[in-house]
Amino acid sequence: MRESFQSRFGFILAAAGSAVGLGNIWGFPTQVANHGGAAFLIVYLIVVVVLAIPALYSELLIGYAGKANPVTALSKLSQGRARYAGATMGYLNVFGALLMLSFYHIVAGWMLAYAVGFAAQGLGFTGIAQFCFESSVTRDLISTSIFLLLTTVVVYRGVQNGIELWSRRLMPMLFVLLLGLIILMAPLPGASEGFAAYLVPDLSQLGNDDIIVSAMGQAFFSLSIGLGGMMIYGSYLKPGAKLGRLCFSVAAIDTLIAFLAGLLIIPALYVALAQGLDIRSGDGLVSEGQLIFAVLPELFAKLGGLGSWIGCAFFVLLSIASLTSTIATAEVPVAYTLERHQLPRHHATALVGGIIALFALLLVLFFDPLFSLTVTWVTQFQLPLSGLFYFLVVGWLWRRGNQLTEHAQNSRIVSLLRIHIRWVCPLLLGWVFYYVALR
Repeated sequence: MRESFQSRFGFILAAAGSAVGLGNIWGFPTQVANHGGAAFLIVYLIVVVVLAIPALYSELLIGYAGKANPVTALSKLSQGRARYAGATMGYLNVFGALLMLSFYHIVAGWMLAYAVGFAAQGLGFTGIAQFCFESSVTRDLISTSIFLLLTTVVVYRGVQNGIELWSRRLMPMLFVLLLGLIILMAPLPGASEGFAAYLVPDLSQLGNDDIIVSAMGQAFFSLSIGLGGMMIYGSYLKPGAKLGRLCFSVAAIDTLIAFLAGLLIIPALYVALAQGLDIRSGDGLVSEGQLIFAVLPELFAKLGGLGSWIGCAFFVLLSIASLTSTIATAEVPVAYTLERHQLPRHHATALVGGIIALFALLLVLFFDPLFSLTVTWVTQFQLPLSGLFYFLVVGWLWRRGNQLTEHAQNSRIVSLLRIHIRWVCPLLLGWVFYYVALR
């Protein structure tokens, strides 16, 4: 018997956990800071409603209707000759998930290493702290292995006893940590300027094509659309699920976490500036990598003993955000192995974990030539291409999908949604492809 989520609330937390990742905590605030403050936030919220929620709905609907892994669901719903294209995209989803997990576990391992490093620093274990903070192959192999083990253990326990149970635990922890860090950062010198830069919009930026495209990319990717994670979660929903309400709930939590992350990161940048640290790079702020691994650790060091524990809490926050994303993505190849090759879950999980470990090992050992190439393939090609294909499946290739009558109650909303998914969303994504190609 196929597993399912035990409750609607459990699904919402699991799906929101899949969506809430490193892109929310460090990517969104940096985009806001570099694109007119609250002006980016305004555009982002519009894009979430116009593009990201329909994309999320499409991916969930494919999983909910197909009740299977991406290969089976996409080939089943892509009727006629298009079923071969559907199966191909399904295999790309599985392969893309494995690639994403290989580099994501490395980055998540860095977060875990920094969390341990700041804790060790606070306790006076300077040798351990130095090992955790300094980049090395040994550190990366250890931290990546530990994080991969955490992901594997959760996925091994299944949907209800693993993914849903740990999502119920981790998401409240993430929310509390985020609020606590905002409260700690708010009274520090420079934070008020950061809040103003974040919340007061530069309206002259609203007509900028770059801000619109950046907001589209951020909204699309922050909702974890394009690798089959939401599809597989949708397949675990029980009959009678109200997909529209679930989509809005997941998008609302994801957007709230991103907004709160901005309330933490941007004031922290201005606190760093008040401490004499350089937060500029060219015409904008520092990149995400410099922000997380250079500017903020320097800021925490300047805050004395309290800074070590603030740093520890911050990187624990990032580690939790990473884990809720990795368990969702790992379920994609695990479900494929379970259903297409009839392996028991413990064998499927071990096999997938071994493949991810092998890919991650290659990226660690050959970091310079392979890491950025892998990230570029997944984020700039795989994700938008998959999202575009989901729109085509729901809007054009799946006849019953064009009706959408079985999965929505309001006929007017159904008619508008059908037109929107068939025409508006593919054209918007096509414009993004074209704009990025010209840059």
